[in-house]
Amino acid sequence: QVQLVESGGGLVQPGGSLRLSCAASGSVFSVNAMGWYRQAPGKERELVATITRGGSTNYADSVKGRFTVSRDNAKNMVFLQMNSLKPEDTAVYYCNFATLWGDYWGQGTQVTVSS
Repeated sequence: QVQLVESGGGLVQPGGSLRLSCAASGSVFSVNAMGWYRQAPGKERELVATITRGGSTNYADSVKGRFTVSRDNAKNMVFLQMNSLKPEDTAVYYCNFATLWGDYWGQGTQVTVSS
C-alpha cells in the first residue's frame, strides 16, 4: 500500500547540481528518520545522508559540504540537494523511511555525473 517514489535523477556534468525528491504514496506513520542511500556499479549500497524527525542530519564523509538533506514531515517527503557533483557520485540513489514498524524503500533513481 505504501510506496516511496524517487524523482529528480538524471545526467549532469561534473560540478553541476541536482535535487532529488522522494514522496510516499499512502499514509506512513511514526517516521523517525528519512534518508538517502546509493549503490554504484559493483559496490555495496551505502548511506549518503539521513535526517531525523527532529531535524538532526548525518552525512557520509564523501558528501559532506556538498549535499544537503531536508524533509517535510507533514507531507512525508525527503529531499537531497546535491552540489559540486563528482563522477564518483554516479549511482542509483534510494530513498528510505525508517519507522517504528520497519523500513520503507524506494525503487531508486539513477544519477550519472559525466562530461
